[in-house]
Amino acid sequence: MKDSPRQQFRWAPHVAGCASPKPRDYEAGRQIEALHEYDAWRLLREGGEPLEVGDLLEDEQGRLSICKYVGFEPAAWLLPEPKHHAEAEPAGQSTAN
Repeated sequence: MKDSPRQQFRWAPHVAGCASPKPRDYEAGRQIEALHEYDAWRLLREGGEPLEVGDLLEDEQGRLSICKYVGFEPAAWLLPEPKHHAEAEPAGQSTAN
């Protein structure tokens, strides 16, 4: 997680449930082979690159887990909704009665 959003995440109140991280707040990291989230956490810590609060792990099926003070919780990307443009009314038509 980038530093600025990490600080906001660290000080936000803890909420249970699926977290909704924004892709723009993250940079791609390295891959690690682990049995589960806690195994990855241990391996990275022992390797000198510990996970920090707010960091994400993605498994082979694309499921995300976010590192929190209380452990790991599920996460799903918060993607912006596509912008819809209002269709212009054809010239010469009126909606007034």
